[in-house]
Amino acid sequence: MELPIATPPWTALGRRIESMCRKALYEFSLLENVDKLGIALSGGKDSLSLLYLLKAVSGRGFPNFSIHAFHVSGEFSCGAGVTEGFLQAICRKLDIPLSIRQSSQKRETLECYSCSRERRRLLFEAAKQEGVHTIAFGHHREDSIQTLLMNLFHKAEFAANLPKVPMHDYGVTIIRPLIYVPEADLKEFAKLYGFARITCQCPVGQNSLRRQTERWIAELEQTYPNIRENLSQASFQYASDKALRKN
Repeated sequence: MELPIATPPWTALGRRIESMCRKALYEFSLLENVDKLGIALSGGKDSLSLLYLLKAVSGRGFPNFSIHAFHVSGEFSCGAGVTEGFLQAICRKLDIPLSIRQSSQKRETLECYSCSRERRRLLFEAAKQEGVHTIAFGHHREDSIQTLLMNLFHKAEFAANLPKVPMHDYGVTIIRPLIYVPEADLKEFAKLYGFARITCQCPVGQNSLRRQTERWIAELEQTYPNIRENLSQASFQYASDKALRKN
């Protein structure tokens, strides 16, 4: 099987996505003092797009930085359900080392909160073992505005995903270079380079609160066509940075 590797020169779509990625990297100083960057690589469209984009921008307008990918596998784990061999082959092609950790999640006890906490702990521990203290996640614009509404409805907090969050308890920093990028653009990018077929296989995640929130946004979009961009802009202008104080 031919590996779906995405590299420049990009099409107009690729240039637009790279431009939004660069904007986030620059405006939020996401690569400040970073010479070794980790990437949380689930194998889905978002994390693979992030891998290809960060590989492309290293040394082009930013100092050269090395990349180390980290993947959490397991019987049940949030992600694309791709084989370890598939991701290993992609990383070898890009000359990027890949570390793999195993999740302990079982179907009978599977739920999003505990799974997410375990995945992050495994990623952070693996990163620190490799001397990596900044990890990029593939969270895009839609992830952020979904988080915004979920926090508002459940906790009366107007707070979205932050572009950069020091996780003091773990000694690592999370960055989100795709925070400006619409999910629709990532879907098209993935189709263009042949990895759009890779989707989340989690049996719980298919009807998660996040998925329900996305459906609400899609319904409201029929009445308010600019809802996604407006929520995104509002999150940068008015949202709380409480997460910086908590972590």
